[in-house]
Amino acid sequence: MPLPHRPPAVIDCGTGFLKYGLAGEEAPRFVEPTVLGYPQAAKRGPLADMDYVIGGAALAQSSAGVALTYPMRGGIISDFDAWEKVMHHAIYRDLAIFPEDHAFILTEPPLNTPENREYTAEIMFETFDVPGLHIGVQAVLALYASWAAAEHKDQERGGLLTGVVVDSGDGCTHIIPVVDGYVISSAIATVPLAGRDVTQHVQQLLRERGAPMPPDQSLEAARRIKEQYCYVCSDPAREADKVEADPARYARRYEGVSRAGTPWAVDVLRERFLGPEIFFNPQLYSRSSDWRTPLPEVIDSVVQRCPIDTRRALLGNISLSGGTTMFKHFGQRIQRDLKRAVEARTAGAGSAVEVCVRTHPMQRFAVWYGASLLGLSEGFADTVVSREQYQEHGPSVMRHNVVYREW
Repeated sequence: MPLPHRPPAVIDCGTGFLKYGLAGEEAPRFVEPTVLGYPQAAKRGPLADMDYVIGGAALAQSSAGVALTYPMRGGIISDFDAWEKVMHHAIYRDLAIFPEDHAFILTEPPLNTPENREYTAEIMFETFDVPGLHIGVQAVLALYASWAAAEHKDQERGGLLTGVVVDSGDGCTHIIPVVDGYVISSAIATVPLAGRDVTQHVQQLLRERGAPMPPDQSLEAARRIKEQYCYVCSDPAREADKVEADPARYARRYEGVSRAGTPWAVDVLRERFLGPEIFFNPQLYSRSSDWRTPLPEVIDSVVQRCPIDTRRALLGNISLSGGTTMFKHFGQRIQRDLKRAVEARTAGAGSAVEVCVRTHPMQRFAVWYGASLLGLSEGFADTVVSREQYQEHGPSVMRHNVVYREW
């Protein structure tokens, strides 16, 4: 049975945010926190399953007795009941579409379990009655987006579908090597630091400095400070000296209003560059006491676990994806530190190895953008599992993703 002529619906499920829209669009129509909220009274009543809010509305009502549930942990669905409700809201209320009229593209993180993939398919086919489903690996979609958004489109498409994807969102950071569109699953690495950790580190630094913030607003203030003012520097010690010598030049003022209506303000100083510095000096962050490996070293180790004939191509195409990679100079710092490590290891080995970290305008929503492009591509129909295939084979038809390959 052919797929509907309407554009596929694209839903990128992240730990921190849910991005969704229709294929062919350059950016998701909606970006909502991946959270579900139940009013306390409704949670105890007979209509508990029907009375809920999602996203920003749930967070806004959290102080008014709304119990929050987070369906994603570490990029993987951990509460399918809550996830199904979030999807219902996204499809029927926000996108305002009938799911039986659109094929669907969902995304999954590396190392997603087969059982998780099966249950996802079961919900999509049996609850929402979708005509077709494709579950795309986030790293491959991000690399596809990097190729499409890059200025060097004259290069071979296959070459640009070989690279290392550094995908860092709110809840997790993955380093995934991709060769000719296939993920080398044995070399994938996970870093236990992401955007939420940067927020908590900024909050911790402000508290240690005695910044005058209401305790109940400190986490949200730290998140906004992170998004508005933080950047990556080349040398944190030298940067600290500059701030100390001329604080007025580097300080940024963040203002807020307490729940009682009292205005407050705080000057942001070293927190601006010490927040994202945890990716390069993890020992600065107390919550990462068991993690000491800087992100560039992790990327280098991932490449070294790949076949030797792929390493030059991988190092020459490192693609950033996710909101946490949007810090100013984040890519330049990775490229500099990684290049130093590679040069130290390959000194005297002949020709120099090129290290290139690529950024592009669609970097924040690279996974979603890649899926959006895929949904309109000529070969998309060949990658979709149809309703008929699901009915014939059951959920096991989605058990394995063909892009994973052992080398």
